[in-house]
Amino acid sequence: MRSIRAFGAARTVETTPLHPRLGVELHGLDLRDVTAKSGYPGLRALFETHSALLIRNQTLTDADHMAFASLFGPIEDRKADERKEGEAFEVPRVSNETPGGVTDADDLHSLNLKSNMLWHADSTFMPAPALTNILIARVVTSEGGNTELASSRAAFADFPEDLKARLRGLRFRHHYSHSRARISPELAALPMFHKWPEQSWPAVWKNPVTGDEALYIASHAFAVEGLEEKEGQALIDDLTERATVPDYVYSHRWAPGDVLIWDQRAVLHRGTPWPPDEPRTLTSLCVTTTEADGLADMRAR
Repeated sequence: MRSIRAFGAARTVETTPLHPRLGVELHGLDLRDVTAKSGYPGLRALFETHSALLIRNQTLTDADHMAFASLFGPIEDRKADERKEGEAFEVPRVSNETPGGVTDADDLHSLNLKSNMLWHADSTFMPAPALTNILIARVVTSEGGNTELASSRAAFADFPEDLKARLRGLRFRHHYSHSRARISPELAALPMFHKWPEQSWPAVWKNPVTGDEALYIASHAFAVEGLEEKEGQALIDDLTERATVPDYVYSHRWAPGDVLIWDQRAVLHRGTPWPPDEPRTLTSLCVTTTEADGLADMRAR
């Protein structure tokens, strides 16, 4: 464990590594006390350097969750077009709970949760993808239900130089329905997975703060520009496999009150299965990238 003094002169926060190549856990921090001027600059510096942050034993309400997430940037709102006039934004829940109990395993909602078990970065199918996801554990299971993070930054650093050079010249095409089609054609046909046209992003995202490069890929990626369909999909699958070997993966076992934050530009993630008859609920807020996060450079290439 090491102490840092990046949270103001009166505040010392200790950190421990989550994984040799990815992430730190912060100790002695109440996220309700973090503001734009006090706490956030130090926390953001750790985010840029380590790509993932874990803070346990938090008691954030949905309002607290939104206030904290807003420090990182604009909160993503995928349902803005669905809400009626005057209807408030609600913090999204990643959950199998309904008023009548947990959803059936073959229900479309359950299949959508299953699609989150594919390695991905969030919102690569949107005109401005996610910078981060801030997940909070509300209801956890007796076993399973982990969230796994894989450092695509560490993976890219270890790639052979010729592969790095090739990737710097490639672009992946992304669409929301593609990841859902891997699970169920019926799921993929739902209107919610066709709201946005396909997006094209460079295969490498360079962090504008640290200068580090990361493989930028997702289960939503369905083609490589300039390659035939089968060749492109084979390359996407190969790169995903390379970036998610155990050397780069941290698997988080949830406890109520855990807050997990990661850099979508440099980390892939997925859920893992849990007993289907047990409820599991996380609250999830994605924050959208801005020009300061490297979005302008990604668009320009």
